[in-house]
Amino acid sequence: MRIQAYLTFDGNCQEALNFYSEIFNADVTNRITYEDKKIDVPLSFRNKLQHAELKGKGIHFMAYDASPDTPLTQGSNMHMSVDIATKEEAEDIFNDLCKRGTIHHQFKEREWGYFGRCTDKYGINWMVNCNC
Repeated sequence: MRIQAYLTFDGNCQEALNFYSEIFNADVTNRITYEDKKIDVPLSFRNKLQHAELKGKGIHFMAYDASPDTPLTQGSNMHMSVDIATKEEAEDIFNDLCKRGTIHHQFKEREWGYFGRCTDKYGINWMVNCNC
């Protein structure tokens, strides 16, 4: 069994995946737009992502742009958690994720190692850990 995150965006999924692909050195794959789908979405929304995946070494999650008739509420009940091997890399990733976002817990040493928690500029919650 494998449980995997599926993130929902409000029209900026491709932009967000490009942002994450740079931070995590990963590729955007299985990119499917609403272009040729028989779904009632506005013409201006047809180029948005109906499905995509971010894949790389140690990372794989799926994402899409919710259609305009789908209510999207930013929530605090889900976080993406990233475990990094070195303090330096973990701190760099944390700093990249929180640019133009909100820091909830500064990246610093805790009882179990180094940890920081933030919400990025796309409204996704992240926890960055380094048990080093």
